[in-house]
Amino acid sequence: MRFGLSGKLLLLTIPLILIVEVLIYVPSIANFRVNRLNDRLAAANTAALVLDAAPSGMVPDALARQILASIGARAVAIKSGQQRRLLAAADMPKKIDHDVDMREIGVGSAIIDAFRVMLDSGDEVMRILGPAPGSGQFIEVVVDEKPLRDAMFRFSRNVLLLSLVMTSITAGLIYYALHHLFVRPMRRVTANLVAFHENPESTARIIEPSKRTDEIGVAERELSDMQRDLVSMLHQKSHLAALGLAVSKINHDLRNLLASSQLLSDQLASVPDPRVQRFAPKLMRSLERAIAFCQSTLSYGKAQEAAPDRRMVLIEPVINEVRESAGLASDTSIEWINAIERGLTVDADPDQLFRVLLNLVRNAAQALESDKSGAGVARQIRVTGRREGAVTILEISDTGPGIPEKAREHLFEAFQGSSRDGGTGLGLAIAAELVRAHGGELSLVEGTLGATFRIMIPDRAVELHRLRDARARG
Repeated sequence: MRFGLSGKLLLLTIPLILIVEVLIYVPSIANFRVNRLNDRLAAANTAALVLDAAPSGMVPDALARQILASIGARAVAIKSGQQRRLLAAADMPKKIDHDVDMREIGVGSAIIDAFRVMLDSGDEVMRILGPAPGSGQFIEVVVDEKPLRDAMFRFSRNVLLLSLVMTSITAGLIYYALHHLFVRPMRRVTANLVAFHENPESTARIIEPSKRTDEIGVAERELSDMQRDLVSMLHQKSHLAALGLAVSKINHDLRNLLASSQLLSDQLASVPDPRVQRFAPKLMRSLERAIAFCQSTLSYGKAQEAAPDRRMVLIEPVINEVRESAGLASDTSIEWINAIERGLTVDADPDQLFRVLLNLVRNAAQALESDKSGAGVARQIRVTGRREGAVTILEISDTGPGIPEKAREHLFEAFQGSSRDGGTGLGLAIAAELVRAHGGELSLVEGTLGATFRIMIPDRAVELHRLRDARARG
């Protein structure tokens, strides 16, 4: 039989309450027996004073029997000094079954004797010894066990009935409290997990955390954050899948169109016009790059980026080609500042480095064009480059509005870091991946006017045996 949390909680609560009641009952029944015996001794002490006060200790048998009946005893005796004197006796038994010395009774013996009395079924007779009044050493009272046993059973029955009532009330209160504090919130979390599993892309299935400050409240808040991250990730994956499908569909036709354009550019290269001869190689190079991009599609669509074909490359020619490809060579509204060290080189794949720089420069130009504030700041794009040991550092900065705080949280994640209306956020994600493939890092520099992106690309480690071979061949 399968139980939920509520059923298991109820099954756990009732035995625990019963165990507590047993732990209360055991000393209670022992204490009840001790109190009854002490009552018998107290009554016997009173009777002893009455019997001892009679002239010459002579008490009529009828009065003695009446006194013994009133205290529920068969005989009363007292010891003073070396003398042991029987004060009164009636229907003396042939033998005494048990002796109980109330002067030396302990907790353990009291509990054991209490259950022994309840488990006996005969008409045993017991002798109770206790402190004597006046100058006596001790007093003895001979009583039947059956009245004591009957009283103990009545006490047990009353305790049992009271325990059942108290157990029911206590178990109900504990069950309600635990159910309200723990079981209901856990059921809510469980129901949310089941519902979220059915449709993990729905934001409506995200749990709304409560205001609790305990562990359950922390679990609800962490679950809510995890579900939001998962929904965002699934949406991103779906977007990526759709992008990959779209790129795959257009790749074939676009590749054919670019191939036709390449044939036309080859014919254009034969025109003797100087301006045509100046721009034709750049046009052919751009078409070759476009065809290569179509061949590999996009790294976020279907294929993975190829490993970079690294070699020492001069930075300045690549920067100039990026400026022309971005349309900034003829744009007089945006000032272009080139602050690259003369002869600066980088150990990188020239095509991939071109893509990284083109993405950053286009983002800077779009940021300047979208800035309508007109705060009097000159619209500039600055490109700086330097070497620090074996690391080449390039920085692309602009005087635009900068990167919003919301976009900075997922700046280099696809479809997450765009700060421009209609932007996909793919440019920075692609650039960051290409830089990481070179063992470098692309980061946003804090505390600058506009936005400044820093590219750090370290040189490859040179293996000594290859260097020796190259020198030997030289």
